[in-house]
Amino acid sequence: MAQDTSIRRIAVVGTGVIGASWAALFLARGFEVVATDPGPRAEESLHRVVDLAWGELSSLGLSPDASPRKLEFTPDLQRAMSGADFVQENAPERRDLKEKLYADIDRMTREGVIIASSSSGLTMTSIQVACRRPERCVIGHPFNPPHLMPLVEVVGGEKTSAETIERAIAFYRSIGKKPIRLHKEVVGHVANRLQAALIREVVNLVEKGVVNAEDADTAVCWGPGLRWAVMGPNLLAHLAGGEGGIQHFMEHLAGPMAMWWKDLGTQTEFSPEAKRAIVEGVQREAAGRSIDELEKERDEVLLGILRLRLREASERGKAGAK
Repeated sequence: MAQDTSIRRIAVVGTGVIGASWAALFLARGFEVVATDPGPRAEESLHRVVDLAWGELSSLGLSPDASPRKLEFTPDLQRAMSGADFVQENAPERRDLKEKLYADIDRMTREGVIIASSSSGLTMTSIQVACRRPERCVIGHPFNPPHLMPLVEVVGGEKTSAETIERAIAFYRSIGKKPIRLHKEVVGHVANRLQAALIREVVNLVEKGVVNAEDADTAVCWGPGLRWAVMGPNLLAHLAGGEGGIQHFMEHLAGPMAMWWKDLGTQTEFSPEAKRAIVEGVQREAAGRSIDELEKERDEVLLGILRLRLREASERGKAGAK
C-alpha cells in the first residue's frame, strides 16, 4: 500500500480512547505523531494506551520504520499544529467546541493540510462554518478501537472539496483502513445508524418479553454476527438466493422479509422497563468481568478475525496476480 509521501507528521487532537488509538495506529505505520490534549493526565493515559496497543499492532505487522519513540505530546495546540501534514481531531462531541477548535486549527496549519474529524454524529457542515479554508475539512469517522477496526467513514461538508475527500480516502486506504465514502451527510453516518437499527429491534424484543438481553446478544454474535464478520448483508443475500443468487433472493425472499419489517419495533426512545431489563441482563452477562477484561476479550477475538481476513485477502491477491 503506497503512502502519501507528503504526509510524514500527523497531529492527533484529543487523546481519549479514540485519539490514543489513532495515535498508536499512525505510529505503527511509521509516522511521526504529535498529540495534544488539555487534560491534566492526558499524556500518561496516552502512553498507556499506546503501550497496550503496540503488542496487538505488532502481531498484525508493523511498518519497517514504526516506533513508539516517534510519539511527542504537548498540551499546546499551536505547537502541535506546527509542521503537521495531516490532522486527526478527536475532541468531545460538542458543536460549539469543535467549531472554535476547527477555526483555530485552520488558522494554525499551512494550506493543503487535511483536517479530519473522528466525530460520530456531528456533520462537517456544522463544524467547518468558522474556517477560512473549509474546503480541507472532512469527517474521517473510525470504528472503535481505530488501531484494530479497519472501517473509516469519509464524508465532506457543504464546503469540503472533492479533492480533499479523495485524498483522505487514499490516505486512510494507504495505512490499511477500509474507507467508505458517504455521498450525503446524515446524522450518525452509516455504521452507527445500522447499529442503531439493530439495537432498536433488540429493545423491542426485550420489552415485549420475547427474549432477554443475554440471549439477544447470543443470537447476534453466534448467528448473523459471525457471517457479518466475513460478508455484508447484501452479499449474504446473494448467497441466500442459492444458484439464482441475488436475483432469486429479490424475486422470492424479499417479499417475506418485507412482511417482517411491518412487525419490527418503532421505538423512538428507551422505556424505563427496557433500560432496566437490559442493564440487569448485561450485568448478568458480564458476570463480574471489568471493562478492561471485556475489552481484552473483545480485542483478542478481533485480532484472530483480522488475521484470518488479512490472510484471505493476501491469498486472493496472489491468485489474482497469476
